[in-house]
Amino acid sequence: MGAKRTLVLKPNEIRKASLIIRSGGIVAFPTETVYGLGANALDSEAVAKIFHAKGRPADNPLIVHISSREMLNMVARDIPALAFRLMDAFWPGALTIILKRKDVVPDITTGGLDTVAVRMPAHEIALALITGSGVPIAAPSANISGRPSPTKAEHVIKDMDGRIDAVIMGEETRLGVESTVLDLTVTPPAFLRPGGLGLEEIIGTIGEVNVIEESVRSPGMRYTHYSPKAKLILVEGERKSVLFEIKRLIGESRKQGLTAGVLVSRESALDIECDTKYILGSVNDLKEVASRLFSGLRFLDDAGVDVGIAEGVFPEKREGRAIMNRLRKAAKEWVSCYKEAGIK
Repeated sequence: MGAKRTLVLKPNEIRKASLIIRSGGIVAFPTETVYGLGANALDSEAVAKIFHAKGRPADNPLIVHISSREMLNMVARDIPALAFRLMDAFWPGALTIILKRKDVVPDITTGGLDTVAVRMPAHEIALALITGSGVPIAAPSANISGRPSPTKAEHVIKDMDGRIDAVIMGEETRLGVESTVLDLTVTPPAFLRPGGLGLEEIIGTIGEVNVIEESVRSPGMRYTHYSPKAKLILVEGERKSVLFEIKRLIGESRKQGLTAGVLVSRESALDIECDTKYILGSVNDLKEVASRLFSGLRFLDDAGVDVGIAEGVFPEKREGRAIMNRLRKAAKEWVSCYKEAGIK
């Protein structure tokens, strides 16, 4: 499928990667959030290769990555003053803003919408690739659609080897979750996807925001995402009740002859005995948890467990909002251990 051989490029081989982009190819590259799979955002045939390689539904819009504000003017029109306040505060960085698109941006890049999602990544390799290519780069996460996003180059190779033209080998990504998405085509602005930038920081900069978190305008929000191959059960609630429920689920799995793996906080790790477990980090260090989340979901696959169980006790503030959003999207079953308990 796609390329016959995926070139593995070093960070100092940006020129080769840029030539591939300019020639209509697709290249995986590191950003501060997750690894992206990029193509010339203005070339519909090149962008189509992204959807083909990922198996991504064609109505799911892509984020257009830029390296300068001049490049923003290539793809967006009627840019409001609010956008510049946000750019001044958070670009380069993990904020994607949705603006009115220019006609030069093909429908396949925007999912047929009249808007375009744009961000400027805070990563020297990503910025060098965009600048060297001389075009804005459309890029979703560099994984098979529906799988956990890649935060390491080896994740990309495992999913995409032979499907794409090249991958630039960088270090593990710093943030570990995708960008926050904010729609500036409506008033007040709509917070569509939690990510590496906290809602609190956005409100502190521009004031009122309408929190929606589900919208066809937002890249990566239409379909199931982030799922490991094993069935994932998310257990939410107060820590004591969550631990009790996780132990019960592990016991049930063993009775059925199934192996269970648990994604757990550092605080609970010693309290849980199971076939295998992955420590996401401390509930008091949400940056650490976010950076390890997708590696944890992939760990369940590498371990070959039948059932995955995730401890959902992370406070929903700043990075915690993105962590819980991704866990809920990855889970096939959700067990609530709050006062009004139930299963959804």
